[in-house]
Amino acid sequence: MVLSASLHSLCIIPHTSQSKIPSIFNLLKSPLAKPHLKINPIFKPSSLSLFTQPSKLRPKTQNFRTPTIRSLFTGIVEEMGEIKQLGMADHGGFDLKIHAKTVIEDVHLGDSIAVNGTCLTVTDFDTHLGEFTVGLAPETLRKTSLSELEPGSLVNLERAIPPTGRMGGHFVQGHVDGTAEIVGKQVEGDSLWIKVKTDKNLLKYVVPKGFIAIDGTSLTVVDVFEEELCFNFMLVAYTRQKVVIPLKEIGQKVNLEVDILGKYVERLLSSGFVDSIKGSRFPETHNKTGIVNQLPKSYNTSSYM
Repeated sequence: MVLSASLHSLCIIPHTSQSKIPSIFNLLKSPLAKPHLKINPIFKPSSLSLFTQPSKLRPKTQNFRTPTIRSLFTGIVEEMGEIKQLGMADHGGFDLKIHAKTVIEDVHLGDSIAVNGTCLTVTDFDTHLGEFTVGLAPETLRKTSLSELEPGSLVNLERAIPPTGRMGGHFVQGHVDGTAEIVGKQVEGDSLWIKVKTDKNLLKYVVPKGFIAIDGTSLTVVDVFEEELCFNFMLVAYTRQKVVIPLKEIGQKVNLEVDILGKYVERLLSSGFVDSIKGSRFPETHNKTGIVNQLPKSYNTSSYM
């Protein structure tokens, strides 16, 4: 967690422009038809230049386990994985192959792994090569910053937490709400301040000292700058070494997942829940004669217990 602090200014660090990802990404412009449900790992190079070599994945098992409720994360990143391949697959979807060490130790087909905070399903893996493949839907590409990835990019990885696991961060679903752009970075001691700009529809859920998941990392918001549509947060030295956020430059995007509690409260308020409570009748009681009596407004149930 981050201690309260006030950031008066952020330095702008120039950076060299990175190569643009080819526009696969016609599929980002408009929704596509429903993807096929068939699981078919990449066995030959895609026509896109994003693929460098054929896949040599050898699945350890072809049997899916019985589905369980597993897709809950804490925002405590387990490791940084490296993108090996990404692009269109034979089955018509978009696949992402990632090299990892920790999250692949007990991986199974159908497992949920958060990649930069995006809950994705393992469709193929090879424990000998230390690689696993996940599929991306067109909506995922449109909604997240994963479309900016390229071979060699590092990503935050976290396995879904088991029921007996420690809740070290906060409840993270892996359902990315949108993205934010890094607009400022400033070093203070061994920590790093980062300022990001996002859409006003997301900023309304961001509160000072509140939880937020940024690229799947559970962090604490420090200040919110309403007029600039920005907020900032601080990464301590340990976190800087364990997540990908410090490696990103000004102008690049990060995935955001706001605290789910704020969205539930908004939903209840907009649905008229409060008004229904105010307008509800007080409980009725039956006296010994069987006559129904409505309790007065001043009735206090605790005094009769």
